[in-house]
Amino acid sequence: MSSPINLQHVNVKLLVKDPESVDLEPLIPVFHSWIRDHVFDELLLDVADYRHVHEGPGVVLIGHQANYSVDNTDNRLGVRYNRKAPLDGTNQDRLTQATRAALTAFQRLEAESGLKGKLRFGGREVEVFINDRLLAPNLAATLEAVKPELQAFLKKLFRDSEYSLSHGADPRGLFAVAVKTSLEFALADLLANLAS
Repeated sequence: MSSPINLQHVNVKLLVKDPESVDLEPLIPVFHSWIRDHVFDELLLDVADYRHVHEGPGVVLIGHQANYSVDNTDNRLGVRYNRKAPLDGTNQDRLTQATRAALTAFQRLEAESGLKGKLRFGGREVEVFINDRLLAPNLAATLEAVKPELQAFLKKLFRDSEYSLSHGADPRGLFAVAVKTSLEFALADLLANLAS
């Protein structure tokens, strides 16, 4: 099952429910408070506001090891974790780490009073990216090489529930797969699945 590709710089994006009701402006003070309060193990440094960019990165919490954002790339609003620093372990370890970080960040955002409960996980859609075009070019051959690892990971994450997996074919883009489950999951359920 081990892939010949060493998956580094894993990104995970969890799609938002009712994205048209989400206002990104209140994220700016929320992310600043996360820096101030050291809410994660990673070193968090700054906040960048890209709300003016159509279908862009939204609001980004910039860190040394990773970035967190509420990202609207391709007009698909979601909470995204972008691992920048290399991470030891197996591909399964790195997929788990990035997914756990995205789930944990989304849980914190759902609980933030300043967001008034409007930022909620849609329960069904997850995107996985490899932010390294040299390691993982966006080609069908890359998908074939990593598919067994992705399937093993998604089987654990979704507890054997059915899902569909699609891959964008633009060779200029990052390697990415979009996953849609047949059942709706809560963030806590997905975290529990990863822990088992």
